[in-house]
Amino acid sequence: MAQIADDVEIGPFCVVEPDTTIGPGCRLESRVVVKSGTVLGPNNHLFEGSVLGGLPQHVHVPERPGKVIIGAGNTIRENVTIHRALDEEDATIVGDNNLLMVNVHIAHDCRVGNNTIFANNSMLAGHVTVGDRAYVSGAAAAHQFCRIGSLAMVGGQSHLTKDVPPFVTVDGLSSYVVGLNQIGLRRAGYSGAEIRRLKDAYRVIYRSNLTWNEILARLKDEFTEGLAAQFYQFLSTTTRGIVQERRLPPGATIKLRREYDETEELPHLHMRAG
Repeated sequence: MAQIADDVEIGPFCVVEPDTTIGPGCRLESRVVVKSGTVLGPNNHLFEGSVLGGLPQHVHVPERPGKVIIGAGNTIRENVTIHRALDEEDATIVGDNNLLMVNVHIAHDCRVGNNTIFANNSMLAGHVTVGDRAYVSGAAAAHQFCRIGSLAMVGGQSHLTKDVPPFVTVDGLSSYVVGLNQIGLRRAGYSGAEIRRLKDAYRVIYRSNLTWNEILARLKDEFTEGLAAQFYQFLSTTTRGIVQERRLPPGATIKLRREYDETEELPHLHMRAG
């Protein structure tokens, strides 16, 4: 059966299936569907036509899918869809105080942090991870298993096939990185000194003309604390590589000095040939 807190408001034509939990202070406008396997924390506001807990869109839909777990204080606007995880032991997770605008889609096994904003028609494929305070603009789409770092700003209609490092801005037209998300950083309350340190690390990643291993080594050695330390943490764990910068510095070349095994895939080409 469904577990619904006493003060939950449920509008007309809503469907709340068994094996669901709706926490206190939640409000469901009309035509909301909360399907089995969905857990809603307190004070979430669901608008017309949103569907939480749909089966994964997968060629092999499991008989016993996982859950959808939603935190507290989220605003989920019209026609948003959030799908259950593939495996019974897993969950698609959305944290706290997020704004999901009209027609946002969050696929199976995604992990969304806190205080993010997703504009209209943005889409996450399966297993995508989004860090705290990230902003995903309208009609942007992320390929499965991509990561979007904390406080990253993804421009409208971007098509992401690689990881977006934290604190950067991705241009929607080109889908390339175009610098730090300085407006977002300032609004989050970070100091000028912290932002300057991020700029130093950004130059190592995108402007130093170093190889991938050299970049990681410098980040690890020179940026050991504060926000800038997150660059090494993020880049050293990428499996898809990171989004390239839109413009190359004059005279940039690709230099790969590490000796790879013939069967080993290169993890990242951090610059493109002119």
